[in-house]
Amino acid sequence: TEAICLGHDVGHAPFGHTGEDALADYVDAEWLHSQQGLRIFQVLEPINLTWEVLDGIRAHSWKIDPPPATPEGAVCRYADRIAYLTHDVLDAMRAGIIAEADLPASAMSRFGEPGSPWIAAMIASVIEESIATGEVAMEPDCLEVMHELRDFMFDRVYLRPESEAHKRRVFTVIHELVDYLLDDPSQIPDTYRSQESNELGQVIDYVAGMTDRFALRLHDSLFRPEAID
Repeated sequence: TEAICLGHDVGHAPFGHTGEDALADYVDAEWLHSQQGLRIFQVLEPINLTWEVLDGIRAHSWKIDPPPATPEGAVCRYADRIAYLTHDVLDAMRAGIIAEADLPASAMSRFGEPGSPWIAAMIASVIEESIATGEVAMEPDCLEVMHELRDFMFDRVYLRPESEAHKRRVFTVIHELVDYLLDDPSQIPDTYRSQESNELGQVIDYVAGMTDRFALRLHDSLFRPEAID
């Protein structure tokens, strides 16, 4: 379980899910950080993980089918959703984007005060439903409220105009870096020159492995040298 949780987001591109969406423009299907995580652990930096750990990394996202094949993978899937949703709410409140009074009444009624009580209530719901059903699951009423809360966050936080402006900036940075490296593949470090990957795959591996800060500094050095200290 710990290995899955530690490794589940290793494949994330810079700028999180927005960077993931930007890289998807270069492939025929979705570009998924879960699949990139498998690629890192199996091809780029293989460390002989078990099949069960790799499966948990593959399926930690709720949009991935089939779901995790093991209870440990299912635990990670719920833990990931609980952690990011509750912390995103708190971060948005601290930033002044939303107030506690804005939160769905169903969430306040089911989970209590935002923060640790929410996390405790969601974990307790998973434990209770798992005991009752014999499978790792969450009580249906709790899961429904989580979905309502997630819809609220998309409407009020993730898709607000300021977030969309940031998304456009991220797309510009990612696209210009990929296009530049495709024009001059000699700039790709040897670490990413996998024999079984074409130049596009090597470029995507390189860009996907960047941190936010490194991607921004490299982009500035290439396209806005006056911005470099």
